[in-house]
Amino acid sequence: MTTQADGELAPGAGDRRGDIDLSAASKSGNYGIVPGLVWAFHIHNDGSAEPMPVEQALENRHDGWLWVHLNLTDARARQWLKDIDLPVAAMKLLTSHDNHQQLHATDACIYGVIADLSQSLGETVDEFAHLHFVATERLLISGRYRALAAVNKVRELIQQDEYRLPSVAALMELIVENVADAVARLADKISADLDKLEDDLTRGSYEDSRLHLSRARRTSVTLHRHLAGLRTLFHRLELEGTADLKPQLRLAASKLAQRLDALDHDVVEIRDRARLLQEEISEALAAASNRAVNILSVITTVVLPPTLVSGIFGMNTKGLPFAEDPDGFLWATALMIAATVGVYFLMKRIGALKF
Repeated sequence: MTTQADGELAPGAGDRRGDIDLSAASKSGNYGIVPGLVWAFHIHNDGSAEPMPVEQALENRHDGWLWVHLNLTDARARQWLKDIDLPVAAMKLLTSHDNHQQLHATDACIYGVIADLSQSLGETVDEFAHLHFVATERLLISGRYRALAAVNKVRELIQQDEYRLPSVAALMELIVENVADAVARLADKISADLDKLEDDLTRGSYEDSRLHLSRARRTSVTLHRHLAGLRTLFHRLELEGTADLKPQLRLAASKLAQRLDALDHDVVEIRDRARLLQEEISEALAAASNRAVNILSVITTVVLPPTLVSGIFGMNTKGLPFAEDPDGFLWATALMIAATVGVYFLMKRIGALKF
């Protein structure tokens, strides 16, 4: 069973090891000190999680299962993974830089890549990174090249003993749920920003709104693109069914797909709302620009006649009117004023003074 966001099989997706016991590595003793280890948890049979020290040898116990999270930028971590008994295709995807969302399922494991919001200095940012993972019945190995918000949130939740994890599938579901929660919080923030922009637009204050609106629209488009890929994975997994998977690996595909569908619907509405607001602001700015051009045109037209009169009386030729009249300046000024008033009323009569 192989699922990708674009519906194509990933290279090596058909390469599996049949019913190989992927927990064999965990039965052989300790994993040793794991390079690039960000955190590790031993999940007991009752679903409670016990954090394991990252600077000590990673102990393999016969009860429960392990969650090992790695920093894949550490080349030593990728080298360590080669000693873990996993399918070749799963290992290649886990250690690759492939950021295409995909989900593969074999008789022995599930593996793939899913998107998650990035985290910087403890804060969630509106950029996506990707979680690579391989899950067996007794082991979940996940890795990232950048800090991930939802995965870190899951770590905090299970550290605080707020969730019990009866299976590896339950942990994967919790991660996807927290990806959805992080996206929902970001979508709510964008929606609040759009509310403020709408208020500014109704007050006629929109000069600084275009930059904020452009950022909101770009973020909503990015959210929709990644959500659409993620929901496609679980819809296809739902259609193909999980009956052939081992019980510990049976994801609640239908529940996750429904949650992602509802969230994506909200994000699409935000995207469309941002687009309409952007069009409205563009129209308002165009109207303001047209008004400015119209005012400039009226001013130019009104001052043109007196400019013409002053230009005529400024010619250095004989026979100019009022040249010998002591009140010539006053007559020329009156003529300029009369020409201005005449043009003004003419433009008003033909409707050219509408702003």
